[in-house]
Amino acid sequence: MNRTYELMFIVRPDMADEDLDKLISTLESSVTAAGGTVKSVDRMGKRRLAYMVRRFREGIYILLTVEGGGEVIHELERRLRVTEPVIKFLTVRIDEEQKRLEKIKKLRDARKKVSAQPAAAAPVAEEAPAVPPAETPATA
Repeated sequence: MNRTYELMFIVRPDMADEDLDKLISTLESSVTAAGGTVKSVDRMGKRRLAYMVRRFREGIYILLTVEGGGEVIHELERRLRVTEPVIKFLTVRIDEEQKRLEKIKKLRDARKKVSAQPAAAAPVAEEAPAVPPAETPATA
């Protein structure tokens, strides 16, 4: 069963761009070899870490969106665990969240359509003849 995952990992801040490209292409090839697909790769750049990790205060953040089974993610996490420049990584399954958000969006759209219909289709009521207001005596 194919599911969608987000894999965020942080590499050392002193890692060269060529090495980073090589690492990402290696991960992408391992995903395709395991039968999955890489939907997107987002390089978020160098950012400050919330706390010191392995003597580093900064790291380069990369976000991979992967579609595949559990064995694909297991292999990716194994590779990240043994790769020295990787400081931290986290994998999150997002397919259930995407389904939930799509369902909420459909409900909102349906509500907008329902609330717009009565205003547009409301029959025009016949106006009653205007009755002059009763005069009130002015007090001085």
